[in-house]
Amino acid sequence: MKGYKGDIEKDTLANTNFRKVLYTSKHSQLVLMSLKSGEEIGTEIHEGNDQFFRFESGTGKVKINDTEYVVRDGVAVVVPAGAEHNVINTGEGDLKMYTIYSPAHHKDGVVRATRAEAEKDSPEFDGVFTE
Repeated sequence: MKGYKGDIEKDTLANTNFRKVLYTSKHSQLVLMSLKSGEEIGTEIHEGNDQFFRFESGTGKVKINDTEYVVRDGVAVVVPAGAEHNVINTGEGDLKMYTIYSPAHHKDGVVRATRAEAEKDSPEFDGVFTE
């Protein structure tokens, strides 16, 4: 196995897709995300997955159950498994972030350009790793 190496800040800032799975391993998954102004991920709960977010540009808020955090470049948030959560872009420009699911949540290599596309066809992790 070789693992993953990349300029995560550069890759995150260059990403224009709602969701782009970069790497999937046995215990975690690296995903780039970009939300347009006013867009949100949508309220969700991952019963079996912790989720780490690192924001690289833009401004927004993260709701975890009854707690709300303001986020911007440099802020990290961890959502524990089983918590209801949402990420909302409250700024004028795109909200760019990367997220790490532990364990993997999406099918490896999946790219969804828009939230609508992701909601229509969002394959769950199928047990196949990047390598």
